[in-house]
Amino acid sequence: MSAAKRKPDPTNGVATFPFGLEGCYTVTYMGHAMRDALVLIRNRLDRAGVILSGLCALHCIAGLLLVAGLGLGGEFIFAPAIHRIGLALAIVVGGITLVMGVVRHGDPRPLQVGAAGLGLMIAALVMGHNSAEALLTIAGVSLLAWAHLRNLRLSH
Repeated sequence: MSAAKRKPDPTNGVATFPFGLEGCYTVTYMGHAMRDALVLIRNRLDRAGVILSGLCALHCIAGLLLVAGLGLGGEFIFAPAIHRIGLALAIVVGGITLVMGVVRHGDPRPLQVGAAGLGLMIAALVMGHNSAEALLTIAGVSLLAWAHLRNLRLSH
């Protein structure tokens, strides 16, 4: 169609929505104060995730040394409840912060690496107590800690 035969655009290039929703921008609008509060919460949870990952790795290493080396504290250190609670915390904190991070900065790698770390931690929990479980857990928490640190770095 030639330019002379085109019909004029009645909206003048402005998008129109049914039922007059073009004036309802507050549905997707988030104020600066709310956005800043969410970023602050996510940053604190990312830092907590790094600390929890470090504590988990320390728990694994100390557990091997104390139980295998000295024969101390086996029933407390290897208690299934501690591992289940730690994994639940890792899933909740990692799930919230890493998904929010992808939404904020758009890079999916921290979420992907964090999910791989959680997968290793789940596999370690299913295996039972042995050296392979400790190696899988340490590898998993290392990946998860890297994901939290990368998430923090990408958000600034």
